[in-house]
Amino acid sequence: MQTLDLSRISILVVEDSPFIRSLIVNSLRVLGVGTVKSVDDGGEAIEVIKGVANDPIKAGMMNVDIVISDWEMSPVNGMMLLRWIRRHKESPDRFMPFIMLTGYSEPSRVQEARDMGVTEFMSKPFSVKALADKLYSVIMKPRQFVHTSTYFGPDRRRQAIPIEGEDRRRLTEDSEEVEVVNG
Repeated sequence: MQTLDLSRISILVVEDSPFIRSLIVNSLRVLGVGTVKSVDDGGEAIEVIKGVANDPIKAGMMNVDIVISDWEMSPVNGMMLLRWIRRHKESPDRFMPFIMLTGYSEPSRVQEARDMGVTEFMSKPFSVKALADKLYSVIMKPRQFVHTSTYFGPDRRRQAIPIEGEDRRRLTEDSEEVEVVNG
């Protein structure tokens, strides 16, 4: 990873395990992240995000640049939080980068998170280097957002690969029902 100045970045960490939360927060501080706030579950995260939008001083941080969230939490888990950020009318920033951190990294889970609009997916246990790589990807390689009738989130294609033969994609960027949105 190239060296990045993360001193002006604000990250909201959502993790119910105090031990893992402490590891994430300390790792972010080692990487030089300027502001790190942590909460226990997605419900508290929603309140913080709303608070930052309405009264940043009272919320304790001026903005939330990136959310790093565990998947399994109660009562509001990481997927519910991601759905709220991407689709809820009260979400102040539907384009907010979201890194899902979970111990459940089966392909079906990765696909489910991808289809909900996750920006990056990271498995537990993690290393500081893996966390730094995900932050680098979010910051240095932002993807355009796509809006269809069933999806809103970062473009799921990371590469522009030429197609040999017949194009069998149901939707492309040129389809009428696809809107490319730049946040």
